[in-house]
Amino acid sequence: MDPPKLTSKVGPLPPQDDARIAAANTAGAGENPGRQRPSLILRLLGQREASVCLMLVLVAAYLSVSSAYFLSARNLLNIGRQFSVVGIVAIGEALVIISGGIDLSVGSVIGLAAVVAALAVKLTGSAALGLAAGLTSGALVGLTNGALYTRIKINPFIATLGMLSVARGAALLLTGGLPVRFENWVSFLGSGYVSTIPASFLLMLALAVVAHVFTMRTRWGRNIFAVGDNPRAARLGGIDVNGVRRFVFLASGLLAALGGIVLAGTLNSSNPNLGQGYELDVIAAVILGGAALSGGRGSIFGVIFGAALMGVLRNAFVLLGISAYWQVVTIGIVVILAVGIDSVRRHEGV
Repeated sequence: MDPPKLTSKVGPLPPQDDARIAAANTAGAGENPGRQRPSLILRLLGQREASVCLMLVLVAAYLSVSSAYFLSARNLLNIGRQFSVVGIVAIGEALVIISGGIDLSVGSVIGLAAVVAALAVKLTGSAALGLAAGLTSGALVGLTNGALYTRIKINPFIATLGMLSVARGAALLLTGGLPVRFENWVSFLGSGYVSTIPASFLLMLALAVVAHVFTMRTRWGRNIFAVGDNPRAARLGGIDVNGVRRFVFLASGLLAALGGIVLAGTLNSSNPNLGQGYELDVIAAVILGGAALSGGRGSIFGVIFGAALMGVLRNAFVLLGISAYWQVVTIGIVVILAVGIDSVRRHEGV
């Protein structure tokens, strides 16, 4: 005996409902043929680095028309060498900002590390000891910033603003305000070339790759994003929030010190005023590169694009014969625009 057939009391489904259910049933089994995926261009434009890349392309296109010298190999390599210091320091700054903090002392650390390295070489005659001393000075400043933030609970803006003055003053006291000669094998990092490519540019690219892999592929790197996005949830998830914060400030201090040594090598001289104002360029590069001031989001390669944009803008003033005073105005405007873009992204949830 056949089982009784079940019939619906509500009658057949409307055609539109029937189509909706069919689409839902095929969603997990395969791709919906009625729904087109976004094109590659739209997906690329949706990346947080897209805006800085677009600005970089537009500025470069304008300069290529305005100056016949811009696209010359010599000028492009010179731009790469000039913004490499900003790029190196900005990698460390990016880690701090992604974690929800900020480091305003990086410009002064550049000068302090350059001075300490040069004085150590002068006293010991060893370039290796000079390099180690310079990096150690940056590490100590970074650890101090981290301790002020995590132990004494001072806001990182205030803590690093105070350290900006302390580090600059220390550099002036160590040298009496006078430059110190810095010419040894370590200076190759700033003034040397590998084939025709500046060593500082290659160093920046290598550090960017390492930092990208670290932030994207390691647990500690992912913890930085978690702490910046939601410190309370990160703590409940077993993450050592204060440990992460101390680590990123240490990394920022080390990379700022390395940037100072590279800059001293470029000039073959260590000046206590080296790096003055660099914190603006560095922070602007990080924000332009897609990092959120509120923390939790950012891209290392975006930071490099941001640093490149800052370098191209500075080069533009030279090529176009615009007064150096306008550089200061423009950098300030770029910083405001970078923070404004970040604010718009945050409110729109981009």
